[in-house]
Amino acid sequence: MAGHHHHHDGHGHGPPDFGRAFAIGILLNSLFVAAEATAGILFGSMALLADAGHNLSDVVGLAVAWVGAGLSKRAPTRRFTWGYRGASILASLSNGVLLLIAVGAIAAEAIGRFANPPPVEGGVMIAVAAMGVVINFGTALLFVRGRKRDINIQGAYLHMAADAGVSAGVVVAGALILWTGALWIDPAISLVIAAIILWSTWGLLKQSLYLSMGAVPEGIDTDDVEAALIALPGVTKVHDLHIWASGTTETVMTAHLVLAGGHPGNGFLTDAQRVMHDRFGIGHVTIQIEVGEGADCDDCGAPDGHGGHDHAVPAR
Repeated sequence: MAGHHHHHDGHGHGPPDFGRAFAIGILLNSLFVAAEATAGILFGSMALLADAGHNLSDVVGLAVAWVGAGLSKRAPTRRFTWGYRGASILASLSNGVLLLIAVGAIAAEAIGRFANPPPVEGGVMIAVAAMGVVINFGTALLFVRGRKRDINIQGAYLHMAADAGVSAGVVVAGALILWTGALWIDPAISLVIAAIILWSTWGLLKQSLYLSMGAVPEGIDTDDVEAALIALPGVTKVHDLHIWASGTTETVMTAHLVLAGGHPGNGFLTDAQRVMHDRFGIGHVTIQIEVGEGADCDDCGAPDGHGGHDHAVPAR
């Protein structure tokens, strides 16, 4: 006997929609890229042109995250029975990769400038970068409430927060250059900023990569889930336990439970699924019940037969 339950109360789900936030962020950053590139051409500043190219990657990153968020809300089909929820995982992974590319570009440009630092218009740097701080920080705030519940939204947030930091660093560099005249300050601060972005991005990239490979989402301990299942009334063994993310906001679980008694009834399944939802935030639970010795399938009785656990409760 198998049972399946999916809670719809929003637990474990991200905020319902960030479409407006994405639209505003893309519009503001596109305008800023145009303004920064224009200033770079007018004042002959390669630094501003390079930063405009970097900010263009933010527009791409926001667009990728928006597409992923939109696809994840599409209804399931006969071909994609889970819908397109996995698109949000791919979007967060893409954003992590884009951030790493941006870090590499910033570091390469900074190292090159140490050898031959070009003249820098400190005043222009400050004015344009200050505009970038306001735009990027404001855009990051649009995603702040969803960053802890959805790694795709977290990717968009980190992208914009990182750029706000970059722009703030440029403001500081411009002020110090005006004060001291030392041109090496610009590449030095750029390297510090690149290191900060790398540190903040690494967790996002790692988590996105793990989820794309079907790993158990962070914050869920498989042993704790297994213990909670084995503690259910009448359960003598748990095996073929699998926990993975169907998207960036929903966790899925399947398990085989062996019961010593007879048919447990639908109430048992409902209680088991409620425990998984309330304790671990697992919103989509499928449980197969086996009675007696269990192992209704040919190969699921062996320990780790499907990559899962085979956990028997001690004799009582």
